[in-house]
Amino acid sequence: MTKRLTPINYFREIFHINIGVFMIFKLFSSTFIFLSLIIAMNSCSSDNSTEPEKEFIASNSDFTNWMSWTKTATKQGPDPALGEAHSGNDNTVSRLIYMNKPNATRSSNGQFPNGTIVVKETKKDDGTILMVVGMAKRGGNFNKDHNGWEWFMLNGDQIAERGANLMNGMCNACHSAVKSSKDYVFHK
Repeated sequence: MTKRLTPINYFREIFHINIGVFMIFKLFSSTFIFLSLIIAMNSCSSDNSTEPEKEFIASNSDFTNWMSWTKTATKQGPDPALGEAHSGNDNTVSRLIYMNKPNATRSSNGQFPNGTIVVKETKKDDGTILMVVGMAKRGGNFNKDHNGWEWFMLNGDQIAERGANLMNGMCNACHSAVKSSKDYVFHK
């Protein structure tokens, strides 16, 4: 009786390999190929957690209706830490602070996400608005020494002035006091 020539028998005859060893080899090679495909697919996934955040450039529309944002703090009267900034020496002044993302939390690097905006309205007890200022986490390569924050003077909900060194760098200088601990945001 002649042996039937199948691919497995042919392989055994040529290489003199035991069928059990061949099956184990086949199982391991199939497993290796399967695991390689899974690893390749995971490395190509859309998880961008290691990619830098996209730079955020605020426009007037980003400040529209900021008064409807969540008020995250109210400061009343003098604040020696402010000095003259934000009418910090005035007994008749309130400083109301709003955030566009009140639940924004600092990431593992201690910084707020790009697109976080804080607006501070300074007004007299009689309701007269003295000043509206803002800060937006722009990120990217903008104002790198100051964690990517851009500073704003607002007229209502319109940008009147903006920049990294607004008011001759006074915003950067003051807010740097909480650079490491609060990413430039005093109240949060």
